[in-house]
Amino acid sequence: MLSRLAPSLLAVCAALLSMPLAAQEAPEENVLDGDHLTVGVGAIYLPSYRGSDDYRVQPVPLVRGRFKGIDINPRPAGVALDFIPDDRDSGFGFSLGPVGTVASNRNGGIKDDVVRAAGKLDVAIELGASAGVTKYKLLHEYDSLTLSTDVKWDVNGAYKGMTWSPAISYATPLSPALFAVLAISARHVDDDFARYYYSVTPGQSAASGLPVYNAKGGWDSANVSLLTAYDLSGDVRDGGFSLFGVANYSRMLNDGKDTPFTSLRGSANQWLVGAGVAYTF
Repeated sequence: MLSRLAPSLLAVCAALLSMPLAAQEAPEENVLDGDHLTVGVGAIYLPSYRGSDDYRVQPVPLVRGRFKGIDINPRPAGVALDFIPDDRDSGFGFSLGPVGTVASNRNGGIKDDVVRAAGKLDVAIELGASAGVTKYKLLHEYDSLTLSTDVKWDVNGAYKGMTWSPAISYATPLSPALFAVLAISARHVDDDFARYYYSVTPGQSAASGLPVYNAKGGWDSANVSLLTAYDLSGDVRDGGFSLFGVANYSRMLNDGKDTPFTSLRGSANQWLVGAGVAYTF
């Protein structure tokens, strides 16, 4: 399970690697002007399930690029496509396209014996749409402010419901090689999602000893994150290797906080840190 942001941590890291800069003379060829691909790998330290106070290390891949005017953006265990090319000179940009992810919360890697006794949950396959609007040149020539959301439905028969995740993020270069993004997001879940992940059924109660709990939908979490990326050549436009790092704090809300899986066996305060390396060509 990777803590969900919108845009996701990896998506924002990838976006950092493609921001235009003006702090020094541009290289002869900007690999980001046309078709390109960024691939990378990293590791994150995160809760063993949403609401857990046990942590583990998990590897994460990174794939981002552009092909024939279509942007390919990463999501945790998934991908989103953007079919609307941006023109920064106009001052505004828009994004719209499909998104698909795989959610495996409480499907494995649970350290808590009581929560593990309640049983594994099925993997959810989530499909939907991603959309957003970006204001370029907000405070200076090369920053941006983005409002976005992902709306997804489980099509694999796990929780059989819907989630939507609005977010706002501010991105700015700090030098030709160093970039930063501050992002704030939240997630709203429906009753089907809440019942599946946050309720304790009589059967689960008998197996684990946790009290029976009936959950309802609503806002289940809010997040704030800081993301940075550093290009090892000193200029992102010539491609090559970059390092990225992420730090995220998530607060479980409402039934996401009050469920016995969180209130009795875990914590409403959720932390995530990670780092990795990427290569752009």
